[in-house]
Amino acid sequence: MKRARFIAQGRLHEGVWREGMLFDAAGHAYQEEAVTWLPPVPVHTMIGLALNFADHAGELGLAAPEAPTLFVKPNNTLIGHRAPVVYPRGAEYMHYEVELAVVIGRSGRRISAAHALDYVAGYTIANDITVRDYIHPTLYRPAVKAKGFDSFGPLGPFLVSPDEVPDPNNLNLSVHVNGELRQAGNTRLFIHNVQQIIEFISDFMTLEYGDVILTGTPKGLSHVYPGDVMRLAVDGLGVLENPIVAEVG
Repeated sequence: MKRARFIAQGRLHEGVWREGMLFDAAGHAYQEEAVTWLPPVPVHTMIGLALNFADHAGELGLAAPEAPTLFVKPNNTLIGHRAPVVYPRGAEYMHYEVELAVVIGRSGRRISAAHALDYVAGYTIANDITVRDYIHPTLYRPAVKAKGFDSFGPLGPFLVSPDEVPDPNNLNLSVHVNGELRQAGNTRLFIHNVQQIIEFISDFMTLEYGDVILTGTPKGLSHVYPGDVMRLAVDGLGVLENPIVAEVG
């Protein structure tokens, strides 16, 4: 099932996507263009992995980490499908990062990899937008400013239930900018797979309902600018599209 959160006719709805339409709980149908999309879940904490693809580490001239390298993406970044991403004044190099996002469905601590997927509510697409200017060349993390601007966390469009994603570790990911393919990869190339990531994080912190784990991005970064439209796709999860606008004021 593909679930969505959206605003229509002045009200917040939690509905489903089927046959190319959004349906609210009362069964009323809405065209995709007629609603304001929200992130598909109320996010509790968003945790990201850096350098979880060896080819991405290589394009940055960095060694692939032995253990998952984590950061927290602040919730002020969150926007939904079709919402504008704001290009900050003075930024020189802003880029997209397509990522499989894993949504936790129930509380757990010290979850074994063997049982990790039992704690997953579903999957969605994340765009971990980054201004590379603010990542120090000799201290890669933490990248709070680089990844923490308002609007830098598009998420959606759907929360897709696990029964529709039989293997999260074998999904194609891609980014098109203005129709041009810029980034492509597959989650089978993860350094640390979804089960290992959940085990690692839950070993030191309790994962809660609504936590979202961003699992890393493959090789293929490039500049984006105001006026560009980013279109991210992951097998079975739909398409997350966001335009870029210049900061004003």
